[in-house]
Amino acid sequence: MSSFAVPRLFLAACLAACAALPLWAEAARADSCDDLTRQIAGAIGGKVGKRAGPSIDIRMAGPIKFDVTCRAEPIVQATSAEPAPSATFFRDLSVASEILIGEPAATVEPIIASAYRTALSERRKSFIQQNGWSASCYTDPGSTAMRTLCSVGRIPPG
Repeated sequence: MSSFAVPRLFLAACLAACAALPLWAEAARADSCDDLTRQIAGAIGGKVGKRAGPSIDIRMAGPIKFDVTCRAEPIVQATSAEPAPSATFFRDLSVASEILIGEPAATVEPIIASAYRTALSERRKSFIQQNGWSASCYTDPGSTAMRTLCSVGRIPPG
C-alpha cells in the first residue's frame, strides 16, 4: 500500500461524512419543528395536521387555521375566514407566538392587533418589528376563504 493510500481513504471517508451532514441537520430541524408544532397545537387546543415542505398545519375547530413554517427561523401563521377575526384568533396567535419567540403573549397580542388594524385601514400588508421579532398582517375583506392572515416570527440574523 502506498503512503498516499491511507490519506486518500481518510479523505474519502471525511468527504462522505460531510456530504451526509445536511441530511442529519435537516432531520434534526424537522424533529424540532415537529416538537414545536406539537407544543403550539397543545397550547391552543389544536391537532397537528399535514406537513407540506417546511410547513405543518394545525387543525382547529372553526374558521381559524394555523401553521408553523420552519426555515432558518420558524414562523407561526394564522388565517381567519371570519369578516373580522375573533378575540380567539388574536389570543391563540399570541399564545403560539410566546412559544415560538419567547415574548409574553400579553406583549405580543396588542402588537398583532395593531398590525391587523393598520392592514385593514390602509389596505396593505402591515409589518411591525419589535426586539428581534416581527408581526405582520394582511386582510382581504372581499375573500370568503381567507379574510385575515397574520404571522409572527423571529427576524433572521444578518
